[in-house]
Amino acid sequence: MKRCLIVDDSSVIRKVAKRILAGPEMLVGEAATAHEAIEICRHEMPEIVVVDSLLPDMDSADLIRRLALIAPEARPHIVLCLCQFDVGRIMRAKRAGAKGYILKPFTRDQLLESFRDFDLAA
Repeated sequence: MKRCLIVDDSSVIRKVAKRILAGPEMLVGEAATAHEAIEICRHEMPEIVVVDSLLPDMDSADLIRRLALIAPEARPHIVLCLCQFDVGRIMRAKRAGAKGYILKPFTRDQLLESFRDFDLAA
């Protein structure tokens, strides 16, 4: 079973993403802050992490870098989630280790498509 962590301060975004992704082949966890995400990943690193670009407690690129340091051998596929297209944020996230990005609000098809490149979608 694949694991995914949704890191977003919006409970609505977390709930929508969880409803889309959760199923018999994907276990989905939630974190409202970067620090909460780090704690979760220290215990068990998911295969996929969806990171909000504007977290209240840490820059998203810093979170992506920290996640890579937790378990370098089990580096997750990280997708940045943005409200609007921002080349600077996307490039900083990619340099930190993100594999791609998705814009909010997203549809079921858009979210699943962002994982198809990783061959991890449920």
